[in-house]
Amino acid sequence: MDPIVLASIVVSCVLILMALRVPIAYSLGSCASIGLILYFGWRPGSDLNFSEGLQPALQLIRTNIYAFVHSYPLSMIPLFIGLGHVAYHADITTDLYSSLRILLRKLPGGLAIASVNGCAGFSAITGSSVACAAAMGRIAVPEMLKYNYHPRLASGAVAAGGTLGSLIPPSLLFVIYAIFTEQSVNNLFLAGVIPGILSLICFIITISIWCAIRPEDGPKLNEKISKEEKIKAIVGLWPSFLLFFVVVGGIYSGVFTPTEAAAVSLAVAIMIGIARRKLKLYSLIEAGKETVRQTAAIFLIALAAKLFTTFISLSRVTPWVLDWLTSVNPPFFMVLLVIVVFYLIIGMFLDSIGILVLTLPFTVPIMAEYGVDLIWFGVIVIKLLEIGLITPPVGLNIFVIRGVTPSSVTLTSVFQGAGAFLILDFFVLAMLIAFPILSLWLPNSAF
Repeated sequence: MDPIVLASIVVSCVLILMALRVPIAYSLGSCASIGLILYFGWRPGSDLNFSEGLQPALQLIRTNIYAFVHSYPLSMIPLFIGLGHVAYHADITTDLYSSLRILLRKLPGGLAIASVNGCAGFSAITGSSVACAAAMGRIAVPEMLKYNYHPRLASGAVAAGGTLGSLIPPSLLFVIYAIFTEQSVNNLFLAGVIPGILSLICFIITISIWCAIRPEDGPKLNEKISKEEKIKAIVGLWPSFLLFFVVVGGIYSGVFTPTEAAAVSLAVAIMIGIARRKLKLYSLIEAGKETVRQTAAIFLIALAAKLFTTFISLSRVTPWVLDWLTSVNPPFFMVLLVIVVFYLIIGMFLDSIGILVLTLPFTVPIMAEYGVDLIWFGVIVIKLLEIGLITPPVGLNIFVIRGVTPSSVTLTSVFQGAGAFLILDFFVLAMLIAFPILSLWLPNSAF
């Protein structure tokens, strides 16, 4: 069978299985494995010989799995996941939101602004958008509903704020992107800082405009806060700021590699939890169990994606696409526009990790052919995946928020609330595309 035809069939099968909600790892791994067997056992112009294709396919699968698991950058994934779970069980993330809630409560929409900032802080510790949305949804949305915030604003702010975990370091999506594109995790983390802050500012602007138009949706809270409560709230911010400083400050200054920063920050989080007597042995064990489960799921996806990438490389689909582009010679802006629209469409149906591992074998070589900085392109891709987390009909963060909030918050209200934040989200995306310096300034200026 012609390799291009075989690759087309395999990719179509992967998309069909993922559309049927078959887990990503199973979809990619099974299709890639069968594709490798057919590639070696069904050469063009000859009949299928299953036994002839089985042995080299199994050998390639074993080699790829062994080499991939022994990849040093992979070790930072369980460390950052563990950091997030430890921070949650040690009440570091809860205290962050509580402090911001007290300090910002008198602003119109102050609780929503505090929630978005809390999501940013949580993201800077955990690196997971879904974990951020789940944790903050349990904490922040009921609090806002208690003070008569409209369900659309309460749920939409947390759903949108939760996406910041994709950009603000340490982002797990950046780690996966770095591994599959052989880019520097260090530079990718730094590249996400300014876009993440810009996204946060735009979310705050959205809340301010919303409350200016409909002040009843985010009422001011006129409760008096004592000086002692304000001081306590400010003091409550220090664990989150310390962990962020260890990760980003350590990487930017060159003191730590990303993996070292992950290990040190995890150790610091454990020590903070123990010193404040908020992290018990039981909680630490629970955090460890949750870390193992989440890490295993991500590693299975990564291994399956590696097999899929190997199959695509053998089938030579990418060189065929590049040859076709060379013959057509479209302008770069047109190619980039097509890729952006493609990510926006596929982001409506698939989750972020699935999109990342499925598309990188095709889009990255195209961008490299045009001489694009792959660090900048990584930020664009992650921003697109961030937008996909709150776009219908899938919008993973939307369903996460609905699952952890009271029944008064309907799925429709979450989608409507998050939709208001998409307007300035697209503005940030346009800014990042038009001005690559927003993504590249910090990586280029790091020690």
